[in-house]
Amino acid sequence: MTGTLFVLPVPLADADPRDVLPPPVLTIAREARYLLAENARSARAFLKAAGHPGPIQQVRIIEIGHQPQVSQALEWLAPLRSGQTDAALVSECGCPGIADPGATVVACAHDLGLRVRPLVGPSSLCLALMASGMNGQRFRFHGYLPQDASALADSLRRIERDALGGETQMFIETPYRTERLFQAILAHCADSTRLGLALELPQAERPALQRRPAVFLLHSEGSPAEASSKRLSRVPDGQAAAGPPASRRQ
Repeated sequence: MTGTLFVLPVPLADADPRDVLPPPVLTIAREARYLLAENARSARAFLKAAGHPGPIQQVRIIEIGHQPQVSQALEWLAPLRSGQTDAALVSECGCPGIADPGATVVACAHDLGLRVRPLVGPSSLCLALMASGMNGQRFRFHGYLPQDASALADSLRRIERDALGGETQMFIETPYRTERLFQAILAHCADSTRLGLALELPQAERPALQRRPAVFLLHSEGSPAEASSKRLSRVPDGQAAAGPPASRRQ
């Protein structure tokens, strides 16, 4: 019998795994002996926080990095194909393969005929959409937007045009670049476009914008000419916060 590849979510921010992961998922994390991890250090910290009985130094952890190659994934999955072990795939936080590395490994597991079992856990994209009050029936994820100022402006205008049909547009940014992206949205998007901003999900604190990764959401159901002010909905704690119309942050 071949082994199983468990796609194991990791808590967002600094949340305790025991607070956000269901008991069956925690059991799989605690029994893990072979991990394919985006980052080995964060994977060890996750196992410790999840209550792994250890010693964690004896858990085999392969660091897959941000862009694993097919040849590497096939090599890493060889022990599963021979039935020697199961494996858990983890990213630094959230769900592997969703705005994070892991899809190549999962695709190779399918090609090898291995069983792939996704597990329940937190996703920043799902939490942000749930808390935004925007269209959850039709939405599109764009990943990271260009860093070049001109290309970024063009991307924001194109994304905003797509949002006019009522489809929620989602994209993400890394720490220390969120403030720049926020200002670009204010500069290049119409005042009528709704903006959602999610930080540190699902924590209750209100962190500084420029120091945290963020999920941005844009949504509009009409022409930019129909309104003269933008509704800014900041969602730092997983709860939709609808404020008064404002074209600039105060």
